[in-house]
Amino acid sequence: MKTKTCGVTIHCKNDRMECVIGGDIDHHSARSIRMKIDEELYRIRPRVLMLDLSGVEFMDSSGLGLILGRFSKASEIGAECILQNPNEQVTKILDVAGIGRLIRIERKKENV
Repeated sequence: MKTKTCGVTIHCKNDRMECVIGGDIDHHSARSIRMKIDEELYRIRPRVLMLDLSGVEFMDSSGLGLILGRFSKASEIGAECILQNPNEQVTKILDVAGIGRLIRIERKKENV
C-alpha cells in the first residue's frame, strides 16, 4: 500500500491559526507536521488553534499523538484547540480514543 504524502498549510488571521492537514498521518509524516505547527504556534501565539483534518485520508496512532500534542502545546500558551472536518474513518479513530471529551470537533453542515 502506497501512502499519500502528508503535509500542512498554515493560515493565520486575527487571533486564529488554521492548520490544514492533508494526506496520510503516520509515523513518517507526523514529526515534520508537528515541528512546523509548533514553530508557528510559539511564534504567533494565537488564541485559537484550528486543525483542519478534511484532507486527511488515513491516520494511525501517530495522528492521535500529533493531535494530543498540539492540544497540550496550545493549552500551555492559553489557546483553544479545535478539530475541524474529520472524515468518517478519522472520526471513528477520534471516537475510540475519546478525543471529543478533550477537544472540540466541528463538522461541516451537510445540505439536506
